[in-house]
Amino acid sequence: MIQRIQSVLLFLAFLLNGSIFFNALYHHAVTDPQQWMGISFAIVLTLAALLPLVSIFLYNNRQNQLRWINIGLLAQLITLGFSCGIYVSLGGFGTFLWDETIGLGLLMLALVVQLVARKKIKDDIELVKSMDRIR
Repeated sequence: MIQRIQSVLLFLAFLLNGSIFFNALYHHAVTDPQQWMGISFAIVLTLAALLPLVSIFLYNNRQNQLRWINIGLLAQLITLGFSCGIYVSLGGFGTFLWDETIGLGLLMLALVVQLVARKKIKDDIELVKSMDRIR
């Protein structure tokens, strides 16, 4: 399980998404006067953090693992959309939002890491199919 690079990448995506809970971007979302924004951001961020962690343990069934990663990618995109909305509502782009920019970058990096893990799982599926053809 841990020997596979996909497992390491998915755990890294879990850590990157989990670090947003300690970032200023999450703090601004929770303290927003419109409470639905903070609550929905927290729910989607929790999903985006837990789905890669859950999909690590589905290594026996690669198709099922790929399906869960695709759902995780959708949750990651929704989280990225929420965070972009929160970021823009704070006053646009500028050097005074450095901590929030780091949070946004971490979410984008988590998306890229999940995409790479998805590609590696697809490569494993193709490798197994080619080995079955040889037999």
